[in-house]
Amino acid sequence: MRREAEVALGNSNFDLARAKLQEAAEIDRSAVLALADRAKTRALDAARSLDKSASVANLTLHYRAAADDLEDAAKLVLPYDQHEAWRLTEEQASALLSQGDEFGDNLALTESIRAYQRALALISRKDEPQDWTTTQINLVIALATLGERESGTARLEEAVAADRAVLEEQTRERAPLEWATTQNNLGAALTALGEREEGTARLEEAVTAYRAALEVGTRERSPLVWATIQHDLGSTLTMLGGRENGTARLEEAVTAYRAALEEETRERVPLQWATTQNDLGDALKTLGEREGGTARLEEAVAAYRAALEEWTRERVPLLWAKAQYNLGNALARLGERESDTSRLEEAVSAWESCLTVTASAWPQSLVEDVRSHIDRVRAEEARRVAK
Repeated sequence: MRREAEVALGNSNFDLARAKLQEAAEIDRSAVLALADRAKTRALDAARSLDKSASVANLTLHYRAAADDLEDAAKLVLPYDQHEAWRLTEEQASALLSQGDEFGDNLALTESIRAYQRALALISRKDEPQDWTTTQINLVIALATLGERESGTARLEEAVAADRAVLEEQTRERAPLEWATTQNNLGAALTALGEREEGTARLEEAVTAYRAALEVGTRERSPLVWATIQHDLGSTLTMLGGRENGTARLEEAVTAYRAALEEETRERVPLQWATTQNDLGDALKTLGEREGGTARLEEAVAAYRAALEEWTRERVPLLWAKAQYNLGNALARLGERESDTSRLEEAVSAWESCLTVTASAWPQSLVEDVRSHIDRVRAEEARRVAK
């Protein structure tokens, strides 16, 4: 057709030349459309395969491999289905969050935050408020998780701001249970900020957020949501109790943790059960330090050992190390009140186990703190032996 058009042009037959060129363009245009349709079908099929591959990787705890599959899938579908690209990017961020949370991988958490931000750019808060809210809530979790591991407060401030944005969209009247969960997330971010600030203002704000959440997230309406809020309330009360002279806040914390464990059973949610056991141990240890005798400290040791039954080194190495560190602290306190050195030796063993994981994952200041604990207890053991 193009050659015939050239001949027509040479003969000054402009109408025929143009007709031939239009016909040639139509042939090519039809081919492009056919190829594009086949490309779309193949791209969506490939994305579905990658999505299923990611599901398999998640099942075997290969979260980073799952994230890579999902990222590739999102790129394939983006030219054809933006909402599906959002879903896949959201799943990619979730896989990276699991990698960072369970394996102490801070780089994965940073990548998770970026993925959630990319997912937010793919949807409209106005037109897709539920999807926007889902991603925003998950972004809060990623920001708070990383913020708790970093020395500064920038990530935590971002988490608080993001939570407050969710509460503007997800009101108590519109979505009561979701509102309660977001209030709980806000309380957690405020608690992490309060931990790094002097005074108790942020911590009191957090307690207010938790108590507001419990007004809606009742045990009857949603037992596990209620238990989660009770647990998080207990954590903040423990922190407040540590800054006050009395034991009232600490007793409240123990009550909140024990309430949470009524629903957070080991059979139902083993990892959360372990978390609550560990945190219960913290409250009991602080109470034990303020009281005479060893009963509370023995309870704290029992709680930490319970946590380690599910927080295994293979499954959640950073949490395993955390429980070992806490166990060492409680055993050392017990050892200080007993005449022999067996508890002190157990404490050193727990701390040394902790360092096998945390030396590269925790801030250097915390690693040095653990080593100073070991040196102090070894010095006390040597003093007792010499005496």
